[in-house]
Amino acid sequence: MKTSPCPLTTVLRAIVLAGSLFALLAVCPSPGHAGDSPGPPGGAYLGNLSANPYSPNSTGNPFGAGNPYRPNGLLNPYGPYGNPYSAKSWSNPYATEAPRLFNGQGEYRGTLSVNPYASDSTSNPYGRYGNPYSPDSINNRYGAGNPYRADSPTNPYGSGWSVFGR
Repeated sequence: MKTSPCPLTTVLRAIVLAGSLFALLAVCPSPGHAGDSPGPPGGAYLGNLSANPYSPNSTGNPFGAGNPYRPNGLLNPYGPYGNPYSAKSWSNPYATEAPRLFNGQGEYRGTLSVNPYASDSTSNPYGRYGNPYSPDSINNRYGAGNPYRADSPTNPYGSGWSVFGR
């Protein structure tokens, strides 16, 4: 006759298995883990371009990434990424190193810039990332800029796109 294992032994095995799983997750975090953002290595993470007023990483949150007093904030008119005279600023129409956008899968989505002549600018009406008819454009309400997509920057409850400085 076969005996069933002791309940204490079963519980201990479950605890050891859970501890091993926890250790594995601590060593190998997932790319979509909160706090981690896909993007270029070495680029400064500036927050998420998002209309979400509740997310701490959203530029739509005046107490988070959208704070105008944040040193590296996009909305700080005296910082390197918000100053209209800085070469790294999104608000400088002649900027040469404007911040770059990446969606939740780490795919490049253009530069966040008011420059209508830069080929990859989100403000270029004829470029891939600024054209209102391009599926990759933030300005296309039926493509990447659809307010009902979870990762769209125009969704007031979405995650938005990661912004990285250079």
